[in-house]
Amino acid sequence: MQLGPKGKALIEGFEQLRLTAYQDQRGIWTIGWGHTYGVVPYQTCTAAEADAWFVQDTQTAVDAVNRTARVALSQEQFDALVSFTFNVGQGSEDHSTLLAELNTGDYAGAAEQFLVWNHVNHVPNAGLTRRREAERALFLS
Repeated sequence: MQLGPKGKALIEGFEQLRLTAYQDQRGIWTIGWGHTYGVVPYQTCTAAEADAWFVQDTQTAVDAVNRTARVALSQEQFDALVSFTFNVGQGSEDHSTLLAELNTGDYAGAAEQFLVWNHVNHVPNAGLTRRREAERALFLS
């Protein structure tokens, strides 16, 4: 499967385009649409560069979900999982209870697991809570 328009809009809605590098809430240097690989302080990019990184970065998440999800998925479920994986990273997705529940066929249990992933440094985060609720809603739609 590939990322659909709803998934793309969800990711872009939470990442937002930033043309100058900034540190996210965990201190990770980020630029563009949530791009982190090789980003350094004071780095800038064009919107075209940010869009190209977005395609590469979301494809990494798409490949991870295609590799790890062993059950049939609707486009909405797939998009929600790609958004989740894009945000938490493929290593975290691969070892998550969310994926374990999903792969047993417990779609409802998997949906509830989105809401667990809303912490920064062990503290609940309002922005991540909104994102996980949106991913869960898309997954259940």
